[in-house]
Amino acid sequence: MGKDTIKVDTDFSLDMYTLSWKDKSKKDSVTRAKIFFTEINQTLNANGFVFYADGSQSTITLNRTQTQSTKEEKDSIVKPNLAEIIYPFTDYGSSKIAAEEEIIFKNASVWTNEKEGVLGEADVWIKAGKIVAVGKNLNSPTAKTIDAKGKHLTNGIIDEHSHLAIYRGVNECTQAITAEVRIGDVLNSEDLNIYRQLAGGVIGAQLLHGSCNPVGGQSAIIKLRWGKSPEELKIAGADGFIKFALGENVKQSNWGSAGSRYPQTRMGVEQVYVDAFTRAREYEKKMKLNPLLTRKDLELETLLEILNKKRFISCHSYVQSEINMLMHVADSFGFKVNTFTHILEGYKVADKMKAHGVSASTFADWWAYKYEVVEAIPYNGAILHNMGVTTAINSDDAEMGRRLNQEAAKMVKYGKLSEEAAWKMVTLNPAKMLHLDKFTGSIKAGKDADLVLWNDNPLSIYAKPEMTFVDGICYFSLEKDKELREYIKKERNRIIQLMIQAKNKGEKAVAHVTEQDEVYHCEDY
Repeated sequence: MGKDTIKVDTDFSLDMYTLSWKDKSKKDSVTRAKIFFTEINQTLNANGFVFYADGSQSTITLNRTQTQSTKEEKDSIVKPNLAEIIYPFTDYGSSKIAAEEEIIFKNASVWTNEKEGVLGEADVWIKAGKIVAVGKNLNSPTAKTIDAKGKHLTNGIIDEHSHLAIYRGVNECTQAITAEVRIGDVLNSEDLNIYRQLAGGVIGAQLLHGSCNPVGGQSAIIKLRWGKSPEELKIAGADGFIKFALGENVKQSNWGSAGSRYPQTRMGVEQVYVDAFTRAREYEKKMKLNPLLTRKDLELETLLEILNKKRFISCHSYVQSEINMLMHVADSFGFKVNTFTHILEGYKVADKMKAHGVSASTFADWWAYKYEVVEAIPYNGAILHNMGVTTAINSDDAEMGRRLNQEAAKMVKYGKLSEEAAWKMVTLNPAKMLHLDKFTGSIKAGKDADLVLWNDNPLSIYAKPEMTFVDGICYFSLEKDKELREYIKKERNRIIQLMIQAKNKGEKAVAHVTEQDEVYHCEDY
């Protein structure tokens, strides 16, 4: 301790330090100081007041001085070996955030999904996230050119029924009606299945609540903007949708001993709907007559959105009797069911569905995975389509979602539909169901540049997406994928080397269990 150093007693209370020390020039006298610490521009400042023994006081400012580190301290300072920041911060993330490009695809087979049909050796020009023009001999001095001769350019696939990118649970099963819960609150933008879906040509999806209750949660309609935040995945201005459900899951006949919640019969399910919409109408009247004395109810307000045609239903369904039942309930309350999803007995009631104005989002050939599916047939989608019902093929499965092009091809096999009609079942038709067809679903000037460049006919089992664009941004390409795979190898090796070095220094290995990829289906909890 140097000659100019004094010993100070400290005490901390009321967010300030009290310092006290003996005054060497005056025997038995004690000087005190009150010090406040503040941080300005990442610099720590200490200011306060000094109180002397004679009653006088003055201000004080403390300055931090840097003492020279000893050799041992210097040697202990190790620069950390950190990885670069990537977006998203997981596998197949990139340090460079993808950006819009101006591109002209030259000489492609263009599947327009419009009255022009499939155009041979045509050009498509995209700029600022939109399709500028479709035609022959398009040119721009500022555009990048991609030679697409011998390749196929389509609108990206849209999955009407998906459960990817949902964090920690897809079903809220504790009561029959949970209209107030929202999938949009639990989006997982780092779900690797987003990248895998892009690799399969998918550009958008409706993320649905599960099917354990008659009225489930509000869905989220997203584009697969890999590397963006959860909120940035959502399609701005998209209409609100909600999940309804019918059948075994709802009445809990397949829950084993766990099923104890009302309803437990199909007739009970119908009564749940009638009671719920009746309460919603009564709530609406109370709100109009006496809003100050009416308790706000998010559940009933969501049901009112349905009655007032501001929110739309995607309903899990199988059996024809229940399909008829819900259409009857909807007609009774003056609204329409937007989409029956699964709808594997839709072929039995296709005429009634056409009259009601409801769409059908079905599987290509799923069959007999539970009792109420035993009468499913692979011709279902084609029969619904031929009846004039807007029909889509969906996945309900993260693995199937990246092969929906092949699921659509089954409509050619089983229903003898044209290739263009089959392709619309995974592009334009789901866009119509989700009320997005003004912006996407086809290749037309003014629409979003949601495009996929395939190396072959997209309905072929040999077809592989070479590039997938969302809003004119290339979020997946085979070339970039190779680079990312090499980066992952190097990063894995870097981490392993750090582990080896730590072990050689005597550190003990600690088991760390990471969360597995969450892959949900309608019936998961």
